[in-house]
Amino acid sequence: MKIAIIGATGFVGANLVNEFVARNHEVTAISRKEKTSEKPNLKYVAVDVLNVDALANVLKGNDVVVSAYNAGWQNPNIYNEFLAGSKAIQQAVKQAEVPRYVVIGGAGSLFVAEGIQAVDTPDFPKEIYAGASAARDYFNELKNETELDWVFFSPAFEMHPGITVGRTGNYRLGLDTPVFDADNRSVLSVEDVAVVIADEVEKPKHHKIRFTAAY
Repeated sequence: MKIAIIGATGFVGANLVNEFVARNHEVTAISRKEKTSEKPNLKYVAVDVLNVDALANVLKGNDVVVSAYNAGWQNPNIYNEFLAGSKAIQQAVKQAEVPRYVVIGGAGSLFVAEGIQAVDTPDFPKEIYAGASAARDYFNELKNETELDWVFFSPAFEMHPGITVGRTGNYRLGLDTPVFDADNRSVLSVEDVAVVIADEVEKPKHHKIRFTAAY
């Protein structure tokens, strides 16, 4: 398959690139900066996601677009920039006539109790609140998308560089509520996030909904 990955040099995006390339898909890796590749099935392209026409031109001909776009956790304007970038990407996917759109969002919109999302709980980390709120609000807008076969992925609550189990290939799926293990933890390595997404791309199970995964 021909896969375009947006945010391809970030924490999640780089692992997505590795997984799809290892599975012998033809990968177009899109990021802010130029990068070279020695692998025959991988090419890097530098595009500003806010330039819808330029991005659409790069996306044309792909079977799937996977967006791991992030405006930067340290960015003081992350809320507005995340929403603007995400909307621009969505428009570019439609303009490029790519049928399948996979969005890597946040875990903050998962429901931890009846009607209560994680991002709205008192203990939610303040340092990521703006970004998590943006991802939640974008997901709510994405629900209105009727042209694309989209899916929104919320990772486990614990999915960060400190999770060092690497690629196990194991995970359990959920929808709008977190997947917890026997220790009541919602954990998944970034390498296994890439496995989840690659599996979903190769054998789609979710359409126009959100899903999640953890061990």
